[in-house]
Amino acid sequence: MNLLITNLKLNQMKTLFMTIFLAMASLLTMAQTGEKNFIDQNYIEVTGRAEIEVVPDQIYLAITINQNDIKGKETIETVEKQMTDKLKEIGIDVAKDLSIQDYSSNLRTYFIKKTEVVTLKNFQLLVHDAKTVVKVFRELDKLGISNISVSKLDHSKIIDYRKEVKVNAIKAAKEKAEALTTAINQTIGRAIYINENSSPDYTPLRGQYLNMSVQMSTEQPPAEEKAEPDIQFEKIKIEYTVFVRFELK
Repeated sequence: MNLLITNLKLNQMKTLFMTIFLAMASLLTMAQTGEKNFIDQNYIEVTGRAEIEVVPDQIYLAITINQNDIKGKETIETVEKQMTDKLKEIGIDVAKDLSIQDYSSNLRTYFIKKTEVVTLKNFQLLVHDAKTVVKVFRELDKLGISNISVSKLDHSKIIDYRKEVKVNAIKAAKEKAEALTTAINQTIGRAIYINENSSPDYTPLRGQYLNMSVQMSTEQPPAEEKAEPDIQFEKIKIEYTVFVRFELK
């Protein structure tokens, strides 16, 4: 047992000596070659910024069917069937772009207070342009479904755009550094430090849109019904700032 402990201590000492030796060798090499830590080097600090605005191609609509809003003896299931059929007519792939968010009722309240049972069914619908949004508002309003709102705007290639803006930001930093050093007859070397700004650069817009208060009523005259309102959604803005240090030569 004592021999085992002694061997372990010897191995630990060997590892410690080896670590110290390698550290000293590294410092000696740096001293001989004149290599400097980036803090000791002459450098230039610049900030590069880039942004891009894109038209959203993923528009999420929140749709609610409320049993209290249904006229006659129709059920939620009946109205849901009418809605899906109408969305298919518009050209929407309901199997792919329509999903049920939740399905609830207040049956517990009914049994306790003997009140009317109210059933709600919430859906999320994904459409890809403003023209389709208008069609959805108009056609569902004809079915008595008026509880519709824009819940979120996004873009299918948002990741690619973010990468593009990051690259453009660091290119802008390099161009700025080159312009500044040229003015003093010097040049830049390699980048020795890069820091990406961590502030939020992109947040999917929620309900920020223009002219969406247009009322889609079935009582509109045919001539007005054909004249679809021109809806323009606010563009998604992606912005990045990069802080870079370049060697100064």
